[in-house]
Amino acid sequence: MRYRAFTEIDHDAIVALERIVLLQEEPTFDSLPEKEKEGRIRTTEASLRFFQRTEHSFVAEFDDVIHGAVLAQSVWHGDKPTVWISRIMIHPDAPEGTLTGLLKACSKSAYDTAIYELHTCLTPDQVADAEGFRSQGIYAVRHLGSRSETAPGDKLA
Repeated sequence: MRYRAFTEIDHDAIVALERIVLLQEEPTFDSLPEKEKEGRIRTTEASLRFFQRTEHSFVAEFDDVIHGAVLAQSVWHGDKPTVWISRIMIHPDAPEGTLTGLLKACSKSAYDTAIYELHTCLTPDQVADAEGFRSQGIYAVRHLGSRSETAPGDKLA
């Protein structure tokens, strides 16, 4: 497996990977309202161009096939930078260790730029492969407007 920064040539493969992941996460994805679908898609052309430039986003490639991707960026919090991994996409048939390798690549890129803290949201299935990451409570997202009715996840209160 090769972990590398992605280029424009990879955009179509990343879009296809996200579609597979979205349908795995929500089998009725295609029947969701358009606004909800738009809100879940992270691989628009503008988004991919942005993440391509961040130096913290990577793909996992084997035999010219992309098996996974992380979309990450550095974020300034006023007193320190962190790397925020905003989307993890792993193909259901990806080789074991794909996620671990992607997280290591992202961690190395953070360390190489003197950023010593990474944040991400993991599914319960991904926790075992998140070597070195620690749980520090629950990560929650609030969606506003009509998206609050159809967004994924369980309501906390």
